[in-house]
Amino acid sequence: MNAHQPEPDAVNEDSADPYLAVTHEVVNQPPALENYNLFEQDQALKEATEREGAKWATADLTSFGELAGARETIELGFRANENKPVFHTHDRFGYRIDQVEFHPAYHQLMSIAIENGLHSSPWTHPGAGAHVARAAKYYMHSQVEAGHGCPITMTFAAMPSITRQPELAAQWADKMLANHYDPRNVPDADKASVTIGMAMTEKQGGTDVRANSTRAYPTAQGGPGQAYELVGHKWFVSAPMCDAFLVLAQAPGGLSCFLMPRWRPDRTKNPWQIQRLKNKMGNASNASSEVELRGALAWMVGEEGRGVPTIIEMVAMTRFDCMIGSSGGLRQASAQALHHCRHRQVFGRNLNDQPLMQNVLADLALESEAALAYTLRVARALDNQHLEHERLLARLATPVGKYWICKRVPNHAYEAMECIGGSGVMEDCIMPRLFRESPVNAIWEGSGNVQCLDTLRALNKAPEVLTTFVTEVNEARGSDVRFDHFIDRLEKDLTEPDQIEYRARNLVERLALAMQASLLIRNSTPAVADGFCASRLEHHGGLNYGNLPVGIDVRAIIERATPVVN
Repeated sequence: MNAHQPEPDAVNEDSADPYLAVTHEVVNQPPALENYNLFEQDQALKEATEREGAKWATADLTSFGELAGARETIELGFRANENKPVFHTHDRFGYRIDQVEFHPAYHQLMSIAIENGLHSSPWTHPGAGAHVARAAKYYMHSQVEAGHGCPITMTFAAMPSITRQPELAAQWADKMLANHYDPRNVPDADKASVTIGMAMTEKQGGTDVRANSTRAYPTAQGGPGQAYELVGHKWFVSAPMCDAFLVLAQAPGGLSCFLMPRWRPDRTKNPWQIQRLKNKMGNASNASSEVELRGALAWMVGEEGRGVPTIIEMVAMTRFDCMIGSSGGLRQASAQALHHCRHRQVFGRNLNDQPLMQNVLADLALESEAALAYTLRVARALDNQHLEHERLLARLATPVGKYWICKRVPNHAYEAMECIGGSGVMEDCIMPRLFRESPVNAIWEGSGNVQCLDTLRALNKAPEVLTTFVTEVNEARGSDVRFDHFIDRLEKDLTEPDQIEYRARNLVERLALAMQASLLIRNSTPAVADGFCASRLEHHGGLNYGNLPVGIDVRAIIERATPVVN
């Protein structure tokens, strides 16, 4: 995906002017990876979508894949990141407006996402494969541009929490689910569609939201569904132009959840004020802010003192979307490297025919497919929460997958960039943006240690989640001796309670690898399963990508993963 690929300058070869002489012919450059179908050119995605229950969505996903791969759509991602959001505190008359101005490309990307139901489809059309189909679309759309996915994810994820308060759901749910994007900064009563954000963390606590100091004062009797005024601050509020936010604040009865709109019912601006926009290393298209709440009107959602349990369903869904987005980042980086090396020749041979580069490319492709397989398996679990196995599996697989998949992206992005070489570092290539974006999902919605501690909390609170997870993993038992030995060691270590918090990262990583290996053994090609088990379940001394042992069918792995664009 190149932002610009101009035609060579025309010159007059017969000109006598030496300054107009032809200096060279541009050759051995790959075509831009554009005008291709992100669904049709992703065999692992097609197979996983059908396998996990969304075969019925094939036509829609094919159409969306064509849209996502179009040059015009790809260009929107570049424009939205080249033109960062701009914050205006006041209008020209001196009225406080707290307005964040986005480039039109950002709004176009938001429109594409909302019109295609990325914020709502499993809620508006629940059923078999609903989460799988939505995840497949999100996976493709995030490869175009990741930043605008933040308000899309939060709007999607807020629905389970808001439905806990029926009177608020009656007011907001239909507008949250509408497939029309309205970016205007006007009262929600004037809009047919809205987006929802969240505001939890504060300076003194960060992840420790129970240390929050923002206070909630009831305007009358108080309690669920009642109005409060919030006074305090929030340190990280992304997508601050959302129409309302789920906020954690200390009510008289303890930390509680509130829905805080941008505007009051009397059409006056709600007194929450943006202090500044964050200056982030990546995620440039998406505004993140620091805010102060100066008596902002909000309504309690759920029981007083139960703010964390109320909002945790939203957090679980946002963590799942982090897995989708990171899987998309892995795929796009792999696709860029594979495409480049298919067309580029060095020392008289195509790069993807050279053994050392084949080792790297195949390794990158394995990482990408494993992440996708894991993510869409969790999506199927979300589609079947009425089944105990699927409910328990999602509880453990979500923090495990969020930890592992998101953490694998930064080094993967760098290795893909290195495959492309110097041009991969240039800002008119998508790779620098993918690299800057790569750490975001691992940190947002609970960093690595938080996910590991959540995993331990799930194991302690409901030990049956581990039984369910291992039962699922063991469906691949007997297919690969390396896999069997890996699972034997893991199961033994999981029974050792000594210093388990200290060992949590090691255990969580191995749980993730076990599930990925199981899924690939059962569902992917022999070459992919063999390559993954040989490189991830056995240690051969190498730590970076490109350490596949001898004997792996790297050519088959590369051919399976390479998008074909001539």
